[in-house]
Amino acid sequence: QLQLVESGGGLVQAGGSLRLSCAASGVIFSINTMGWYRQAPGKQRELVAASTRDGNTNYEDSVKGRFTISRDNRKKTVYLQMNSLKPEDTDVYYCNAAIRRTWRTNMDDSWGQGTQVTVSS
Repeated sequence: QLQLVESGGGLVQAGGSLRLSCAASGVIFSINTMGWYRQAPGKQRELVAASTRDGNTNYEDSVKGRFTISRDNRKKTVYLQMNSLKPEDTDVYYCNAAIRRTWRTNMDDSWGQGTQVTVSS
């Protein structure tokens, strides 16, 4: 069973920090891009940050300079270090990974279950 398991969400005051982790497990041949998305109620899910296997990254404009994405390919884990958090960062954060399960299959998008991040003012 392929799973992306997230951890690290919670409640923090404005200006504080949180670190999200997402570990992939199950039958996995390779993982390409891993990233974090967030979604507020009634809104579309939006990309926060992503990292290719080679370490190329991109960020949503509002988090540049505050959030850092990193990954450990050996552990099949992606992290999101969130600093200088603002109330507008409050959302459910979802881990995403492009995973090839066997050498014969295509890359498929996989999603974690989501973790709540709440930033109080």
